[in-house]
Amino acid sequence: MNKKKKKSGGKKATRSSSSQKGFAGALRELQMNTFNYAGGVRPGQQSPQKIVDNPNIMKPDYALSGMPNAPRPPLPWVIEVKTPEEIEKMRVAGRVAREVLDIAGRAVKPGITTEEIDCLVHEESLKRGGYPSPLNYRGFPKSCCTSVNEVICHGIPDDRKLKEGDIVNVDITCYVNGYHGDCSEMFVAGEPDDKARNLLQTTYDSWIKSLEFVKPGNHYRDIGAIIEDYITERGYTTVRNFCGHGIGSVFHTNPSILHYRNSEPNGQMAPGHTFTIEPMICEGTAKVLSWPDNWTATTADGGRSAQFEHTLLIHPDGVEAFTCKTEDSPLQFWEKESKVFKGKWMGTTSKARARANELNSIS
Repeated sequence: MNKKKKKSGGKKATRSSSSQKGFAGALRELQMNTFNYAGGVRPGQQSPQKIVDNPNIMKPDYALSGMPNAPRPPLPWVIEVKTPEEIEKMRVAGRVAREVLDIAGRAVKPGITTEEIDCLVHEESLKRGGYPSPLNYRGFPKSCCTSVNEVICHGIPDDRKLKEGDIVNVDITCYVNGYHGDCSEMFVAGEPDDKARNLLQTTYDSWIKSLEFVKPGNHYRDIGAIIEDYITERGYTTVRNFCGHGIGSVFHTNPSILHYRNSEPNGQMAPGHTFTIEPMICEGTAKVLSWPDNWTATTADGGRSAQFEHTLLIHPDGVEAFTCKTEDSPLQFWEKESKVFKGKWMGTTSKARARANELNSIS
């Protein structure tokens, strides 16, 4: 996860991102200028990091320190079961994250900078009583991740302007009343080329197939094979360096959701589990090239990558997406043309299916 103006609810931070002063900053700048980038995206200038100082906004434990305090469960199959009260708080956080993501997505167009998108995300999160979870998480300098073209994930917003045909993943997490809601979606600046359309459609459909698999009694390890089998027969690859994760009052916890065939003992699905599925699918190699900023991860060959993500809750009769689309959310071409599920996907419970049928009949 993974911008120089003063904003309401926040202020300029004394800490800065890649523009640090002194020897360390000069060394980092030299590394960035001489780095052998794989594709056409280059880092731009970042504005100073914001600090949220609004006393009415609940902040995660790392907001000032940069380091989360929660210990990781000792065993990978130990998964927290949320209480009804926790579930309701997560449902609110998920709805806030969805609203912010939709607003950010509508802003994607040629000429806008990812910095401008980040400022929008920051303000809209605060308006809804949320803290933008990425901000200072393990030192991440911005309020969202914007991953353009060959950037797989954790792209840092800066002053680079989006160009016609750029594909961009906007990754939003909002911390509301002590709980995180996490989601991401692809957007296109202008019109995509045919190869980009195929990549986005394949990524989306593999993701939906994996979401449809979620129900009590199934194993988390089997999610990866569903994704990998679907995308490899269409000529794509799936990233192994990053995974989905449990989520709740803690940003990242058990279970780990691997997006490739595996036999890891990551537990069995049960009602009350909350987690994300977020496959990263690549045109060429899925090998990762890490930038000197210690966050940005791109494909090693410069091929483009795509990703989608929901925060999910398992029910006795299926799964609900806390971050599902609303009646106001835009319908993307890959939802209209999906071979797995056409329209807005809300989940597989009877209630979620009924709501999806209602919204999709309107769309």
